[in-house]
Amino acid sequence: MTVPLNLAFIVDPLATLKAYKDSSIAMMRAAQAAGHSVWAIELPDLRWDSEGGVVAAALALTLSADNEAWYRPGELCTRALREFDAVLMRKDPPFDMEYVTATWLLERAEAEGARVYNRPRALRDHSEKLSIAEFARFAAPTRVARRPELIDAFIDAQGDVIVKPLDGMGGAGIFRVRSDDPNRSAIVETITAHGSRTIMAQRYLPAIVDGDKRILIVGGEVVPFCLARIPRPGETRGNLAVGGRGVARPLSARDREIAEALAPVLVARGLLLVGIDVIGDTLTEINVTSPTCMVEIREQTGFDAAALLVKALERAVAAAGPR
Repeated sequence: MTVPLNLAFIVDPLATLKAYKDSSIAMMRAAQAAGHSVWAIELPDLRWDSEGGVVAAALALTLSADNEAWYRPGELCTRALREFDAVLMRKDPPFDMEYVTATWLLERAEAEGARVYNRPRALRDHSEKLSIAEFARFAAPTRVARRPELIDAFIDAQGDVIVKPLDGMGGAGIFRVRSDDPNRSAIVETITAHGSRTIMAQRYLPAIVDGDKRILIVGGEVVPFCLARIPRPGETRGNLAVGGRGVARPLSARDREIAEALAPVLVARGLLLVGIDVIGDTLTEINVTSPTCMVEIREQTGFDAAALLVKALERAVAAAGPR
C-alpha cells in the first residue's frame, strides 16, 4: 500500500494553466488519484528567511475532471519546503535570472531536507539546447556561437539551417535560413543581437514534415509512445504553441535507441522527467524544465505518463528514506 504524500507543485499562476492540455495538471490529477495531497506554489511566493529557511505560500488543491473549473482551492498557508514529501519544479521558461535564482533557493531547500524534482542543480546545469553536445553522436550538424561571421560560415557550409535562441521555448525566435536567403544577414544580425547573444544553428532536417517527436523519459523509463508535432502547411516549426498538430505514435527503433542511451545518464542526475526532441533519426533538444505532451499521448493511446511519473516519484521518495 502506498503511503499518502504531500506534494507541492511549483507552477505558473493557476489562472494561466489550460487544463485540457497541461501536463502539470495531469500530474496533479494523477497524484490525487493515487491518494496524495496536492499543493500549488507560485514562484513569487518562494523565499528564504534566515530563521525559517526556504518557505513558500502553498495552496491546497482538490482536482476535478472539469477542464474549466479544474480545481477547488483549500487551505492557504506558509510552509517550509522541507515539510513536503516532495516538491516538483514545473515553472515554465524563460530560463532567465529569476529562474536561476529559483534553482538557488531550491538547492538551499534541498540542503535543509527538501526533496526537489527535477533537481535544481540539474535544471541549472542542463541547457535544453546545448545539452545535446554531450550526445553529439545522435545530433545533426550543429554550431553554437555568437559571432555573426561564424553563423554565416555554418550556413554556407550546410546550405539550409535552423537558427534559434538558447533560452527560447514553444518555437519562439526560430528561423529557417538558406544560404541564398535575401533576408539572411538581417536574420543573423537579429537573432545574435549583432553578435552579443550566443545562438544555436542546426542543419535543417527535411524529416520535420513528419513531425518533431517529443519522447518522454520518466524515472529513467522510456515512454513507449511519442507525440509527433507536425507543422502547419508552409510552416517550419512543429511546436504546438505555434499551431503544430500533435499525433501520438509508437517509438521507432531509432527513437528508442536514442532515448535509452540518454535515460540512465539523465535520471542519475536527478532528472525525473525529461522530454527529448527527435526529428527523423536525429536528436535536437533535451527538455528538462517543464516537459509536456502527457495529455495528448494519453488521449490518443491510453498510456498515462502522468501516472507513471507519480509512481516514479513514490519510488524516489521511498528510496530517499526518512529526512
